[in-house]
Amino acid sequence: MDRAKKKEMVAMLKEVFSNASAVVVTHNLGLTVAEMTDLRNRMHEAGGSVKVAKNRLAKLALEGSPREGLADYLQGPTVLMYSDDPVVAPKIVAEFAKKNKKMEILGGSLDDSILDANGVKALAELPSLDELRGKLIGLLQAPAGKIASVLQAPGGQVARVLSARAEAEQAA
Repeated sequence: MDRAKKKEMVAMLKEVFSNASAVVVTHNLGLTVAEMTDLRNRMHEAGGSVKVAKNRLAKLALEGSPREGLADYLQGPTVLMYSDDPVVAPKIVAEFAKKNKKMEILGGSLDDSILDANGVKALAELPSLDELRGKLIGLLQAPAGKIASVLQAPGGQVARVLSARAEAEQAA
């Protein structure tokens, strides 16, 4: 790789480290091309990305950034996975690592916080932003439905009382 491409790679990695909400660093211990392609596809579908970069270039990109602690994990054959949603990258990586023992989670970061492997796995268990939004909307809609049914109930009761009274008068 010539100097211009190295500079371009460092600039791209700096942008990733500054903009991505979550970054996960894993060991790539002999994944096949098909397995790596599967991981890339899963990550892309969920809104994340996978990048294999030279550790030296990634360390250069981390210098002076709040995520500089990630440099400790950049040893050996590593793969960087990142996403704007703080849960997507950890969730996809954790699911993939459960099924494929060749992938080992080393650590990661959530915004400016550095996480160890257990922290990444704990983050993976959280619901995504879309799931949380759905739950919130459901919670907001439930009281409205209950209020509507409560407001309808007295009207229905009045109608039943009047109907019963009318029937009683007709019987008499």
